[in-house]
Amino acid sequence: MVDQARARRLAKRISSIVASAIEHEVKDPRLRFVTITDAKVTGDLREATVYYTVMGETLDVEPDYHEAAAGLEKARGVLRSKVGAGTGVKFTPTLSFVLDKVPDVAREMEDLLAKARAADDAVAKAAANATHAGEADPYKAERDDE
Repeated sequence: MVDQARARRLAKRISSIVASAIEHEVKDPRLRFVTITDAKVTGDLREATVYYTVMGETLDVEPDYHEAAAGLEKARGVLRSKVGAGTGVKFTPTLSFVLDKVPDVAREMEDLLAKARAADDAVAKAAANATHAGEADPYKAERDDE
């Protein structure tokens, strides 16, 4: 029987243990700009997927995703042992790391919203000086009250 609440608690604990280990214990320079965003654990608690993002050194520098992935792959065993020691579960889950695309998708959505706002402003400017074609109400008929 799958206990989803237990799986969620374990996933949250795994993400905090991995983030702390990357920050304080793993001395790989490729992991300096890696941030753990989330973790998911299967219902049988045997496999954990850890989601991460990578930032560049500055805003103008593109992050090195391949080096971060290689650093996480190399540190997988150490991180798994830290998770095993920190969680106390009978079977330590295997870790897999997946690049989190949420920040990139959010940035793209913000760009699309900015384009939509600009288009709305252009339509509003064009409508501000516009007049109706023909009469105001072409179906209005004059009544003869004689």
